[in-house]
Amino acid sequence: MKILIDDKIPYIRGAFESVAEVIYLPGSKTTPEVAKDADAIVTRTRTICNEKLLAGSSVKFIATATIGYDHIDTDYCDSNGIAWTNSPGCNSKSVEQYIASTLMVLAEKNGWNLSEKCIGVVGVGNVGSKVARISEIFGMKVLLNDPPRERAEGSDKFVSLETIQNEADIITLHVPLNIKGEDATFHLTDNDFLAKLKRKPVLINSCRGEVTETNAVKNALKSGQISAFVCDCWENEPDLDLELLSLTEIATPHIAGYSKDGKATGTLMSVHAISKYFGLGLEDWKPTGVEKPKKPEFEIDGSGLTEQQIISKAILHTYDIRNDDNAFRNCSELFEQLRGDYPTRREFPAFTVKATNVDKKTVENLKLLGFNCP
Repeated sequence: MKILIDDKIPYIRGAFESVAEVIYLPGSKTTPEVAKDADAIVTRTRTICNEKLLAGSSVKFIATATIGYDHIDTDYCDSNGIAWTNSPGCNSKSVEQYIASTLMVLAEKNGWNLSEKCIGVVGVGNVGSKVARISEIFGMKVLLNDPPRERAEGSDKFVSLETIQNEADIITLHVPLNIKGEDATFHLTDNDFLAKLKRKPVLINSCRGEVTETNAVKNALKSGQISAFVCDCWENEPDLDLELLSLTEIATPHIAGYSKDGKATGTLMSVHAISKYFGLGLEDWKPTGVEKPKKPEFEIDGSGLTEQQIISKAILHTYDIRNDDNAFRNCSELFEQLRGDYPTRREFPAFTVKATNVDKKTVENLKLLGFNCP
């Protein structure tokens, strides 16, 4: 048995060596020639798994250690007997942390009390539901838009895009990339969408680059239809539009889901999926060697601070998005390298907050975010 594995997938080395021949190689080097006699592929979004790669090969299973799977031609795979799986929700807590840091940085810069703001969450799956939850912890008014869920569950907790366009101060996108169909999301935020915004909101894209239409967003920033753009996912990446980069409030190189915890979970889900499909007996395998944060325990003295300021200190201790923004702007041409060499980022549960002079409600909210508070 032969398994091809993207060499940027962390914690996976050693997982399959006892049961298969394993080839590690860059995603761009996964070619038809090397895939010809492979039984399985473990990949990321940079390897396009389509007829060009797979035709005539012995590949029977593809596992992507990512939430998204638009790099897999699922129709071709399904019609040719190639099973595939993604890793739904693997990095949802990481994106939650990314959005939390974003909101705190924006609040600090603009003097916002987040409890006075309305956020529209477009796409309420594994990621969007967590973003909605933390927004509620921050005291924000939360509007949810998810047409597939609304059809399945009813309209009680969902609103239309029009309502979000009318009422939201912040709009954050967490949808899959659907090119066509009833729930198409390709260029969801186009000129027409942006022209209907009433409150000049901040727009955040941490899902897929093609969900936002680049020229439309540039025009909206220049005309003031939106007050700011926070972008982690770019059209045509890694060849991003440099003018859009210059106009963007916070810019990062598609790393919202790049916490070590999220990567480890994606790897675990891929290993278990391949093991189950081929009967390899690796269902108890777990990743090892996940790096610890530099300062897993820290103190916060809440004297004279608001609840938002205390929570902000905790969140930004774990992850300050401004560091990624600075690194990216200084070396935007190194898009892939910045992703491949991304430094250790651990999620909230990896940290312990020793809070003094902090009221019980705030401590409970820190715990709800995932922090350990003795």
